Amino acid sequence: MGAYLLDWVALFFRWFHVIAGVAWIGASFYFVWLDLSLRKPPQWKADKGISGDLWAVHGGGFYEIAKYKLEPEEMPKTLHWFKWEAYTTWLTGAAMMAIVYYANATAYLIDPSKVAFGSHVGAISTSLLFLFGSYFVYEVIVRSRIGKNALVFSSTIFILLVLATWGSYQLFSDRASFIHVGAILGTIMAGNVFFGIMPAQRALVDCVRRGEKPGKEVADLALMAKNRSLMNNYFTLPLIFTMISNHYPMMYSHAHGWLVLVFVGVITALVRHYFNQKHLGNTQPKFLWIPALLTVLLIIWMRPAPIEPLPVPPVQSAVPVEAAPETPTPTDATNPAIAAADSTGEAVTVSANDAVMSVVQAKCATCHMAQPTQQGFNAPPAGIILQTPEDIKTHQAKVVTAVQTGYMPLGNITQLTDEERAQIVAYAAGL
Repeated sequence: MGAYLLDWVALFFRWFHVIAGVAWIGASFYFVWLDLSLRKPPQWKADKGISGDLWAVHGGGFYEIAKYKLEPEEMPKTLHWFKWEAYTTWLTGAAMMAIVYYANATAYLIDPSKVAFGSHVGAISTSLLFLFGSYFVYEVIVRSRIGKNALVFSSTIFILLVLATWGSYQLFSDRASFIHVGAILGTIMAGNVFFGIMPAQRALVDCVRRGEKPGKEVADLALMAKNRSLMNNYFTLPLIFTMISNHYPMMYSHAHGWLVLVFVGVITALVRHYFNQKHLGNTQPKFLWIPALLTVLLIIWMRPAPIEPLPVPPVQSAVPVEAAPETPTPTDATNPAIAAADSTGEAVTVSANDAVMSVVQAKCATCHMAQPTQQGFNAPPAGIILQTPEDIKTHQAKVVTAVQTGYMPLGNITQLTDEERAQIVAYAAGL
């Protein structure tokens, strides 16, 4: 019942997170487009302090939009703020991190082959330190002199993000590594709103309400808010990719998964740059064909090695009773046939098929059965049941990909060895 209720909680927060994220990213895209699409206004508008305007048509009507350089002639009665989309997205994302990766750290957060955390508490503490430590470094940089130089600032942040991506792969499971990078981006974006954009907006509004002319300090805050907003704009596509990445183990379970994520980050940021330049009236197709070329190169580089199928049916041969192990184990599946003694003492031949299936039963079916026995699972992942050769054949492509890339078992919770992994892949490919 506990796993069942946890699934409902996870569903609620995931759904809420997606809805809030759509609202936040949609607003981010719109306001960056709006800001970059503004054009020089007629003189009578400029005399009123308007720095740019544009006309749009949508929903059966015309819209006239104007942006003031700093303050309007008088404070409007109704002023719309955009902040809760960001805060709600971050809060629900943090809840999802706790529900999925912290509540079931063994399956999703920890990879014993990388770091042997002493306990779940140690792994979770490392995760929190990694996330908030990364944000602290960003905030220090953005408030320093480096933050005032766009080229130096963006280059510095890119290098640090590459290091953070590599570092996450040294600490956490492959799947959790992508999510941690996404969480860093999301935390920076929400922090930009909370610590940069909103304070600048409040300072400007307070000046207008007091009837004061905004000074240089307010103007500097407004410029920093604009730069933080643009930074958020470039983070959106890489962040969305990390949000959906858990559905594609071929990406994060690659031998150089951290480098795959860096490639994707560069590709998506270049695409975002193309649209930003287009909004300014500066169309540069190279920022589309370069990402397209990089994507093709990434696909070629990531291609999996050819699989040698295990012949089906396999050759069987009896093994003398005295040579057979007392208790056959799944790792004995390296032999084309295994012999054991039944209750009568007769030699019983175990085929390679049976040997592989014994591994599947011990290492895979604990989760992939109608009623999983593995703690934390209420239903088989993705609805896939793997208890018979027919089940494996039905889901052949998914089994090969998931096992070959290391995606399954999740967090290698059942300690599937490399040898057993190769046997399952070869067996499934030969069906």
